[in-house]
Amino acid sequence: MKNIFVGNLSFNTNEDELRQLFEPYGPVDRVSIMTDRDTGRSRGFGFVEMTNNEDGDKAIAALNGSQIGGRSLNVNEARPKTERVGGGGGGRDRGGRDRGGRGGGRRDRY
Repeated sequence: MKNIFVGNLSFNTNEDELRQLFEPYGPVDRVSIMTDRDTGRSRGFGFVEMTNNEDGDKAIAALNGSQIGGRSLNVNEARPKTERVGGGGGGRDRGGRDRGGRGGGRRDRY
């Protein structure tokens, strides 16, 4: 199984069109275009899973840099998803004191 990243997609490209683009190179197992969770609009990239590694390599070589919908596609092997560490500011330092994180806090005057 070859997982392929496809970037710089037109926001109008749908999953069926992306599947049709890859099918000439071999069987496509799954296609997904990433969407914004708030608006449902395409984020301009997606993933294609091809059943056979060699077919996937052929598709990457043929389609990387190709023009689709007026955009030059970025096609390469997908990297494994990395764990996100951390988060927002705030919290406490090693001494247990509040580090803030919001700025502009209120200061009492005497």
